[in-house]
Amino acid sequence: MAQDYARQHILLCLIPAFFIAGAIANFISQENVIKYFGANTNKLLSYSVASVSGTILAVCSCTVLPLFAGIYKRGAGIGPATAFLYSGPAINILAIILTARVLGFELGLARAIGAIIFSVVIGLSMHFIFRKDGRKKNIEANNN
Repeated sequence: MAQDYARQHILLCLIPAFFIAGAIANFISQENVIKYFGANTNKLLSYSVASVSGTILAVCSCTVLPLFAGIYKRGAGIGPATAFLYSGPAINILAIILTARVLGFELGLARAIGAIIFSVVIGLSMHFIFRKDGRKKNIEANNN
């Protein structure tokens, strides 16, 4: 039973996530990633986009990792990328609807709002903790 679950999870979740991450790395220009997720982008814009972009993705915590790696390697700041990493599985529309159906509308709404708030807080915390690394990344990006 566990092998069957693992096989299905790999086929239905991880492989598509790797393809999406590869598509991000190949087809989305670095300028577009930096425009919305860059370390020097307006914080309100970058964290807002990062924290709600998980609603359009039905990903679990395993499948969001390649997507995180794809946007981070394309030039996203650690804060917005981490906000995306947290919000992806927490706020996907399927999980919110299921929570609202099982536990009630109020808890479903609280989960959605809480996930957005916590993803911004976690992203800002990561930005603060790794701000020296972010500065080095910006200097390297500007030199290239």
